[in-house]
Amino acid sequence: MVPTGAYGTWPSPIDAALAASHDGRPEFVGTVGDEVWWTAPRPAEGGRRALVRRRAGGAEESVLPAPWNVRSRVIEYGGQPWAGAARSEGGPLIVFVHHPDQRLYAYEPDGGGEPRPLTPVSTVGDGLRWVDPVVHLDRGEVWCVLEEFTGESPTDLRRVIAAVPLDGSAAGDRAAVRELTDDRHRFVTGPRLSPDGRRVAWIAWDHPRMPWDGTEAMIGEVTDGGPFAGVRPVAGGPDESVAQVGWARDGSLLFVSDPGNWWELRRIRPDALDGGEPTAVGLCEGRGEEFGGPLWKIGLTWFQPLDSGLIAVIHGKGSTALGILDPETGELVDAAGPWTEWASTLAAHGSRVVGVAASPRSGYEVVELDTRTGRTRVIGSAHADSVDPAYYPEPQIRTFTGPDNREIHAHIYPPHNPDRIAPGDELPPYVVWAHGGPTGHAPLVLDLEIAYFTSRGIGVAEVNYGGSTGYGREYRNRLREQWGVVDVEDCAAVAEALASEGTADPDRLAIRGGSAGGWTTAASLTGTEVYACGTIIYPILDLMGWATDETHDFESRYLESLIGPLAEVPGRYRERSPIEHVDRISAPFLLLQGLDDPICPPVQSERFLAQMAGRGIAHAYIAFEGESHGFRRADTMIRALEAELSLYGQTFGIARTDVPQLELKK
Repeated sequence: MVPTGAYGTWPSPIDAALAASHDGRPEFVGTVGDEVWWTAPRPAEGGRRALVRRRAGGAEESVLPAPWNVRSRVIEYGGQPWAGAARSEGGPLIVFVHHPDQRLYAYEPDGGGEPRPLTPVSTVGDGLRWVDPVVHLDRGEVWCVLEEFTGESPTDLRRVIAAVPLDGSAAGDRAAVRELTDDRHRFVTGPRLSPDGRRVAWIAWDHPRMPWDGTEAMIGEVTDGGPFAGVRPVAGGPDESVAQVGWARDGSLLFVSDPGNWWELRRIRPDALDGGEPTAVGLCEGRGEEFGGPLWKIGLTWFQPLDSGLIAVIHGKGSTALGILDPETGELVDAAGPWTEWASTLAAHGSRVVGVAASPRSGYEVVELDTRTGRTRVIGSAHADSVDPAYYPEPQIRTFTGPDNREIHAHIYPPHNPDRIAPGDELPPYVVWAHGGPTGHAPLVLDLEIAYFTSRGIGVAEVNYGGSTGYGREYRNRLREQWGVVDVEDCAAVAEALASEGTADPDRLAIRGGSAGGWTTAASLTGTEVYACGTIIYPILDLMGWATDETHDFESRYLESLIGPLAEVPGRYRERSPIEHVDRISAPFLLLQGLDDPICPPVQSERFLAQMAGRGIAHAYIAFEGESHGFRRADTMIRALEAELSLYGQTFGIARTDVPQLELKK
């Protein structure tokens, strides 16, 4: 007989160390000849990103040992940090960005040597950074985005597309870097070369727009040794978001944009690019789903043209699938398999398509589709059950009703443990998870941090509040000038609905989130009385500070759409900021902060805590040396997760002896 145990007291084999060891996912897949390469997290190795190679024979190996860390810091969120090319002799040539110094390096993995630098070091501001490289062996160059600091301020910089010599001549000489575009655009992605080598395409946008607001697809003519010529926009604009550009084999320009409500795949034929006003034709219109997403990192991909003329696409509403699209007929056939979420990275070689996918029963893994046979298989970073999957939660996809009768999408994870049942007269505690972004979404995948709580008898509700991606531009735009209102209301509506229907204990509700989710958590504690406690992780707390000089360049004008122009509505910035309303906080909270965070800097957390001093509200603050925006080290994640569980235990009256007692101060 299964014993009875109060919610929150259940024993679980999913401890914080196990959850931390599975944090992160494979990213940035690519092919080099017949081989598949990608980056992978290494929480136990200081949180570095490893470069992984799957040889044609099937062997998987980590290419560069610690301390090599393959990660770019362009726009701080980075992007595609490596590229490779197959050579007729000597094996592959790999170019990558090393995180500590942000230099580009060339590496010959079969040559037995060490990586050699291709770019110089600059002492101005945060130096020179590179992202989204493409190796052109015939030109002896790698083309990529250069982000160059021109002063000490985080907004003193310029970005251009540049060509870096592969011979290393630029390693000590900035002048050897050849600039291919001017810096009239604040932001650019890496260039994509047409099949005939005549044209390039890239994406550009300017402040105050974010890339999901409006971007332009640019094309230019390749010249002999000079910058691109005849540069002009061919798609997009202030109210149309181009998320990816690429080329079909016939020279057609392919791109994803949203002139309507959805990001959809579109095409401009080669003859329409030769002059006049090019006309784009939709290839998947009317399906009511997304074929793209928010460009939080440079070089994300949602489609990949195939040699056959077909196009591999990632698409869906809420969750995503991998499909093969016939651009001539519009027929779309999805790949078989259990995966409910495909990350925004795709590669293709011949008839093979490679991506990264996960499901509610498996973490992210590298998956290959053979388009000739329709067969899918896992080829890298394969999910392995470290515990009995009977302890995994069973998610429910639900839609709730919020203020003004609006729909709110959420994933509900009830408490679940095969070794315990709860007393019949008890309702479980629940934690509302507010995702970051806020222009992002919570995917429907296995997350051992969620399982850490649900297997102990604490439910989790992931809320894709208004403003989340995956449900069209109209849903995304609900947050325009309403940040701190719609997100707070939607999370509260889900929590209150769970309580009113008898799913959750109304007296044992909590909220947590990181980054923008940390903002929503803090704003919820100052603006509602729904929650008994909250966990605030590397948050935004002071809008006035964040709108001036307390964040990085990429998001420095983000608040103009989320809150409104500062010059026009300064009072709104003060009214919405949690730091202005600490007197309204009556619930205990845990505040977690990375001390090296350039996006949500610790100064905001420190000011917030100073305002809380002497107010008599129980709280704890844990700051982590060496952590930036998003915790990556195993020891950090273990401590943070155990502290969070202790907060809930103390607040909800649950005795747990398997985690250290969090010291709450007043």
